[in-house]
Amino acid sequence: MTTQSDGNLTLGNPAIIGPLETLESRFEELEAEMAQPDVAADYKRLEGLSRQRASIEPTVQAFHRYRKVLDDLQQAREVLASGDKDMAELAAAEAEELAATAQDLEHELRLALTPRDPLDDRDIIVEIRAGAGGDEAALFAGDLFRMYTRYAQSRGWSTDLMNTNETGGGGLKEVTFGVQGASAYAWLKHESGVHRVQRVPETESQGRIHTSTATVAVLPVAEEVDVELNMNDVRVDVFHAGGAGGQNVNKVATAIRLTHAPTGIVVTCQDERSQLQNRTKAIAILRARLLEIETQKQEQELASTRRSQVGTGDRSEKIRTYNFPQNRVTDHRIGLTLHSLERLTDGELDPLLDALRTAEQERLLAESVS
Repeated sequence: MTTQSDGNLTLGNPAIIGPLETLESRFEELEAEMAQPDVAADYKRLEGLSRQRASIEPTVQAFHRYRKVLDDLQQAREVLASGDKDMAELAAAEAEELAATAQDLEHELRLALTPRDPLDDRDIIVEIRAGAGGDEAALFAGDLFRMYTRYAQSRGWSTDLMNTNETGGGGLKEVTFGVQGASAYAWLKHESGVHRVQRVPETESQGRIHTSTATVAVLPVAEEVDVELNMNDVRVDVFHAGGAGGQNVNKVATAIRLTHAPTGIVVTCQDERSQLQNRTKAIAILRARLLEIETQKQEQELASTRRSQVGTGDRSEKIRTYNFPQNRVTDHRIGLTLHSLERLTDGELDPLLDALRTAEQERLLAESVS
């Protein structure tokens, strides 16, 4: 591929082409490995390779488009240089359009090459808790739960309810659920924090707007190698579940409470009908919380200039306001306001999540070139 300067555009920019060709080779290696009979028969290995392939495929495809655009641009310039007057006007217009497209693709690829969070491909555990606002806060927590599960469904992800604590009015004091799907953590990690709702409760006779809050924590699922969990440090309590579940709940003690002595973390799971299932889920949640602690420690060691403009992920940080009277959603970290509250709470989160991811990528890109 040629390298040629044209104003602000450099054809065949070696700064991105070298890494992209390496990524392209890795993509081809993954496809070849997945085609091997022994790999096809090993579900876990195949799933891991498939996730790696899926994570880099969009970048490789964009690189192919970029390379094609540069080749077409080079041909258009050769026509201009040939002195063919009949084709000059058409070639000039085509060259201008192709140059703009190449610049857009180059920017996209530079973003794709910025450092990735190594946890981005993980499945997640989401914890939602009602905050200030009493029953209205519990109803809002339930709304957030439905919003995220509908979004997961729209992306073809699966969800797994782990623990719920309901209120008498149909709200949720807290709910914990798992989400399994490609790059689930990458898409939803910026949802951690305090969510605020402003609306008129159904019980408000005079139409006054109430403000309530709920907290959301998005935790990447931890693997055994991520954190050291000594079960000798964990107290296990078994008790009768207090929620829905039929006669089995009242007759058999299946609920599990884990208390991690070194950190004081308490995890409760009671939605499954068997003690073993609840124990397995509780351990997964405990591991995820321990991984969160370790990740936050590492983040605190970084310079303050590396703090993301889309937030630290601290649960005490107010990140978003849902204003129902004005049909408005405002994300305070990036200053984005959307007037599509009903669609958003129905699970159409892509416009908001795309903006958050772009903001993070722009920050990483600025850091990588500074």
